[in-house]
Amino acid sequence: MHVNITTKDYHLDAKLRSSIERKIAKLERHYNRITSVHLMLSVTKVNHRAEASVRVDGNELFAESVESDMRSAIDALTSKLERQISRHKDKVTRH
Repeated sequence: MHVNITTKDYHLDAKLRSSIERKIAKLERHYNRITSVHLMLSVTKVNHRAEASVRVDGNELFAESVESDMRSAIDALTSKLERQISRHKDKVTRH
C-alpha cells in the first residue's frame, strides 16, 4: 500500500506522520486489497480538515473530516474510512 500525505498551511511533524501511517496501515486489517491512499491535511483559521481518497480494487473511496484539532480530525477520518472499506468488502463478497 502506497501512502501519500499532502499538507496545505500545516506543518507535519515526524511524530504525527508516524501516527497517521500506523492508523492508515490498520485499514488493511479490514481489506487487504488497498493499493494507495492519498491524504490531504489543511488548516483554515480554526478548522482542521483531513481528506482521504483510497484506491481499492479499481474503485476509489473518499472521506473527509473537519474538527477543531488535527488529531481528532484524523481519528474521525479513519473511522469513516473503516466503515466505507467494510461496506465495500461486503459488497464485493456478496457478488
